[in-house]
Amino acid sequence: MLSSTLVAVAGAALASAHTIITYPGWRGNNLITNETFPYGMQWMYPCGGMHTTTNRTFWPTTGGGIAFQPGWFSGHATAFVYVNLGFGNEGPELDPDLRGPPNMSYPMITPFQILGPTKGPYPGTVCLPQLPMPQGVTAKAGENATIQLVELALHGAALYSCVDITFAEPGDPRIPLMNETNCFNSTDIGAADVYTLTMRESGEGRDKPNAAARGLHQLAYWAYVPLALGGVWALL
Repeated sequence: MLSSTLVAVAGAALASAHTIITYPGWRGNNLITNETFPYGMQWMYPCGGMHTTTNRTFWPTTGGGIAFQPGWFSGHATAFVYVNLGFGNEGPELDPDLRGPPNMSYPMITPFQILGPTKGPYPGTVCLPQLPMPQGVTAKAGENATIQLVELALHGAALYSCVDITFAEPGDPRIPLMNETNCFNSTDIGAADVYTLTMRESGEGRDKPNAAARGLHQLAYWAYVPLALGGVWALL
């Protein structure tokens, strides 16, 4: 794994990069754009196109922290963040690159929104000091897993970045020390909960829309009125 110091240096030098995991480690540098990845590696699922590493980071069986730099690319003034976990060493059988684990859909935290200071690239770190294990999931010391950070950008595409871990008992000296130098929240990066406004309940008939759906329909109707009036005035 790249150390937190090396990651910070890489992030500072690559102002056109994407999302960088600064703690507890990083699968590897996927801040690459070339003929194979014309749009950049980090858009590739899973793990931004990086292979599973053999140099893993130890992480507590009861859950632990993760820190990342979200703004090393333009267009990340706001973004949704997901943190998921996958178990095992290898990817899907049909994946020749073994970029696994095959299933990284165990959510560790409720998705949230980051609020950056600008649409342009900006420095700063987000720290989640204690991520719990996914609901109903337990881990044993010595088991391998991968934490995948997903950042859903403003234009709808997703960035993927991973850290490969080996679980260890809490207090194990091999677990990287977390402190205010490698896991902190920058004052210029805010956060917000992600709420859902129900426009129509699942299974609700079209002949009985709820109030929100009726309001949406009426709003759509009135949106056409200026266009219609504009056509009328053009004929006068």
